[in-house]
Amino acid sequence: MEMEVLMRSFRPGFVPALVLVSSLFLVSPAPHATPSATTDMVKAESAVSTLVQAESLPEALAAVESVGARVTHRLGIIDAVAAPLTAAQRSLLAGRRGLTLFADGPVSLETGGGGGGGGGGGNNSTETFYPSLVGANQLHNQGLSGFGVTVAVLDTGYWRETGLSTNAFLLPRVLVQYDAIRNRLDSLLSLGVNTDENGHGSHVSSVILDSTLAGGKFRGVAPGAFLVSVKAFDEEGRGSYADVIRGLDWIVANRQILGIKVLNLSFSAPPASFYWDDPLNKAVMKAWRAGITVVAAAGNRGPEPLSIGVPGNLPYVITVGAMTDNYTPSNRQDDRVASFSSAGPTVEGFIKPEMVAPGGHVVGLLRPGSTIFVDHPSARINGTKYGKLSGSSQAAAVVSGVVALMLEAKPNLSPNTIKCRLMLNAKPAGTGGNLGYSVLQQGAGLVWAPGALADTRSGCANQGLDIEDDLSGERHFAGPVRQSPDGDFVARGTDGRVYAWDGTYQTATFPWIDNYQWITTFPWIDVAEWSGSFNWVSTFPWIDAATFPWIDQYATSPMPNVMRVEPDWPTLEVQTPPWVPEE
Repeated sequence: MEMEVLMRSFRPGFVPALVLVSSLFLVSPAPHATPSATTDMVKAESAVSTLVQAESLPEALAAVESVGARVTHRLGIIDAVAAPLTAAQRSLLAGRRGLTLFADGPVSLETGGGGGGGGGGGNNSTETFYPSLVGANQLHNQGLSGFGVTVAVLDTGYWRETGLSTNAFLLPRVLVQYDAIRNRLDSLLSLGVNTDENGHGSHVSSVILDSTLAGGKFRGVAPGAFLVSVKAFDEEGRGSYADVIRGLDWIVANRQILGIKVLNLSFSAPPASFYWDDPLNKAVMKAWRAGITVVAAAGNRGPEPLSIGVPGNLPYVITVGAMTDNYTPSNRQDDRVASFSSAGPTVEGFIKPEMVAPGGHVVGLLRPGSTIFVDHPSARINGTKYGKLSGSSQAAAVVSGVVALMLEAKPNLSPNTIKCRLMLNAKPAGTGGNLGYSVLQQGAGLVWAPGALADTRSGCANQGLDIEDDLSGERHFAGPVRQSPDGDFVARGTDGRVYAWDGTYQTATFPWIDNYQWITTFPWIDVAEWSGSFNWVSTFPWIDAATFPWIDQYATSPMPNVMRVEPDWPTLEVQTPPWVPEE
């Protein structure tokens, strides 16, 4: 049924706006610095990869070269470079006004847990239920598949398998594969080549895009969409901030040629600064500003509050937590927010996640021989190319697919409008008009594709924020959540309704409420401006050095232009949500 409807809607002759000259996609390799007199002074010292940010890319290049270091990454998207620097070189640069240094810490991938389909027995079906749980199958029946929309997935790479290599119309869908680790193109306008030794990227991509059928229904949420695969993590899930930011830089630079409208970021890291100072967040803000709808995983560090990671802690992007159908996909009365799903508020008081999506025992392609396949046999569905994984990584992928469906039908929607309509039409868990989970756990509720597509409203997301001011440093912002004397996290809706949470996890299950009237009570639209006189410590009592060790360097004023190198020099880490038991 779904395939027949899609074939009737197929538009022959449609080709994405591409320039068929591969050299246009090539990213110039990082230049080698010319040694200077400083080189001899630091030659014997060990060097560590460091991000050096300046007012412009040429200034960052000149600064690093002046101390005799070799630039490995040009990160124009944030006016920065990466280079191995010794302690002596870092000290020299730290004394210069206008430079900011960050340790380019290790990036690791740890995907969510699987099980139930492998050696331990369980259901061996490869049918996916998440398209129906979020109403995507209804849009498939209307002829929508995400066709003509390009989704970029920044992850561990791509597996050349039928459900990924061709879309619902049997057309090659892999526009480009870019390797941000090696700074090279792996494929251009083809069925793609195998680059995913870890397995995470292929699984996430298949949740978004899988064009194969199970039970007469498409397995993926947007089976007609095109794919740009950006590899920033190796077979063990290791990488660096520099590689991830280089991938983001490449995506933004090539967004128009490739028609990239959706960016899936299924990884998360504990914050090491306020949201506006994190270099990865700066790159993600540039992507959002450029018109790319960014969907980020909330993280798998729940159910404790204040567990939202980078880049999900950005107030602009769509941050997605995980729910589980409790192994009864046809019963909507016993669903719940997954216990591992990270919860808000962010350090700056913003309500996160924006919504939840299926993230428990999610079926997707799992490449045989990949790290996850080998190390986690319980994730396999025996005799198939599929596996079950749990995590907010998969939940984010579901929402990315929904966004692609929306953009096929209404290609001029802005990221802010998409976010607004998704939130207005989400279905919160609860009973009798009362929420079963805090907005800091479920956001606006379970994403619902048909309602978001049909909605015509706008102006309810990111109100009061200014991304230009955030990027320039002119102003930064605080969210609406405060903490009461008894320790509850509290936000007030625009009609005075109080949303309070004591930080505990509800083990009960709830149905999803239809037509919940968020529009009159949205607490998301209440933001305050950060200023030098804003007393973070008294306003947000959870901000202390014990909870967030980096907080001491801020006191009650914005971060200084020059970051102290020792001992407060932060090491940045990125992780996909850690491996969790299947839910």
